[in-house]
Amino acid sequence: MKIARGYADKFEQWGIDESFLDVSGRVKDFVEAEALACRIKQEIKQKTGLTGTIGVGPNKLIAKVASDYQKPDGLTVVREEEAEFFLSPMPVRKLLWVGRKTEAKLKALGVNTIGDLAHFDAEALKSMFGVMGWQLHLMARGLDESPVEEREGIKSTSHETTFEEDTADPIIILKALEDLCVDVIKEIESQHLLFKTVTLKIRYQNFETHTKSHTLPFLTNRLHDLQKTERELLAGYIRKDRKIRLIGVRVSSFASSEKQKTLV
Repeated sequence: MKIARGYADKFEQWGIDESFLDVSGRVKDFVEAEALACRIKQEIKQKTGLTGTIGVGPNKLIAKVASDYQKPDGLTVVREEEAEFFLSPMPVRKLLWVGRKTEAKLKALGVNTIGDLAHFDAEALKSMFGVMGWQLHLMARGLDESPVEEREGIKSTSHETTFEEDTADPIIILKALEDLCVDVIKEIESQHLLFKTVTLKIRYQNFETHTKSHTLPFLTNRLHDLQKTERELLAGYIRKDRKIRLIGVRVSSFASSEKQKTLV
């Protein structure tokens, strides 16, 4: 991890043995990115004796899938214009965030490959999976705007979504907010964390972006606490004359739930 971090503008450890590197400030194209990946592999081999597999892509999603494509000791480069074609024949489970339950629901719809998902009706996916349905549809097309974030000693956890169409409809906005809260809670529960600080992110149609935070007087990992706080933060931003393009949920100020009593 130390060797990989030295090559990155931004670095995000992903589990025990994987990481994301943002090298967009160090290379000008995919040819240089591939050469950089080779140097990283060589240095890791020389200094540790270990082989590594690297995926190079235009975003985190593609890089992750590419890294699983040739193992062990592989290197796969997928350019932006190749992304959807690269993903298309793969099982839908290969997508980030698609677990066994989601895979089973998709298969029941006849969606077996990522290509099937890319061509499936986006509105139907939204009705079944909420805001995550739209995210799945975007990911199946190779689209992912999630940033590489430093996560050593995890300082925050966040999820956000861009609406298919900019909207001022409070029902749509609130539903998206509540779905994002569910995703955040699932992630912090998997990491045995409690949080105190809740942050809302809003981006309007003109790309004007706002964030607003509130620190609770207690530690919690309850979905109700997060959704209630986010709704209160959102109240001042829903206006009939201003359409929202993106909404995000973030929690921070963590403590381990293994050392605390969870609120019930």
